[in-house]
Amino acid sequence: MLEVKDLDAFYGLVQVLHSVNLSVRQGEIVGLVGANAAGKSTLMFTLAGLRTRCTGDVRFDERPIANLSAYERVSLGLVLVPERRRLFPFMTVLENLEIGAYASNARRAASRTIEEVFALLPVLGERRKQVAGTLSGGEQQMLAIGRALMAKPSTLLLDEPTEGLAPIYVKLLFDLVADLRQKGITILIVEQNVHHVLQASDRAYVLENGRVVLEGRGQTLLRDERLKVAYLGL
Repeated sequence: MLEVKDLDAFYGLVQVLHSVNLSVRQGEIVGLVGANAAGKSTLMFTLAGLRTRCTGDVRFDERPIANLSAYERVSLGLVLVPERRRLFPFMTVLENLEIGAYASNARRAASRTIEEVFALLPVLGERRKQVAGTLSGGEQQMLAIGRALMAKPSTLLLDEPTEGLAPIYVKLLFDLVADLRQKGITILIVEQNVHHVLQASDRAYVLENGRVVLEGRGQTLLRDERLKVAYLGL
């Protein structure tokens, strides 16, 4: 679904990503881990078509997308759930969901998709009239994912979805990720929670100083001594 080759990314004159290569196959959960400032969020922004200047080849469903805008990528089915959720805090749960269905194909299916989101995430249905800023952190994260689902994605980019969440919501979130995969959605997930994400991932990449330094099956990387020392403190 997603193929990245020799990707360099820049903020102004500062190069953040260096010759990054990765792939996400249809139906996979792929993890991306690394320390703070490793370039993880920059990579997600770049894949989503936001902010950065980049060179290299990015393909989605075999189509080159490096020159496409963010909204064009969403229309193709590549949707970002951003770090820190980025909800509209003074709008209701329902209004936030409706905003997610702005692409033409998503708008046509919006009424049906909202009911599907409420079935998948019942707490959103219960709070549909509640202002988003008054939700708990876990509920806000579920709303951010629900808003992304309104766009009818085939691939979700999840950027630090467990940040600031209570342990019960961390478990619920990874259960949700598994459910979404069962529904046919491909997932690339960036996480500081290394143990959880490697357990959940089919494959994973380790990013360090803007470069991919390790890759492999999630369970294999979980046993890798270098990763244990650097990220798990073992």
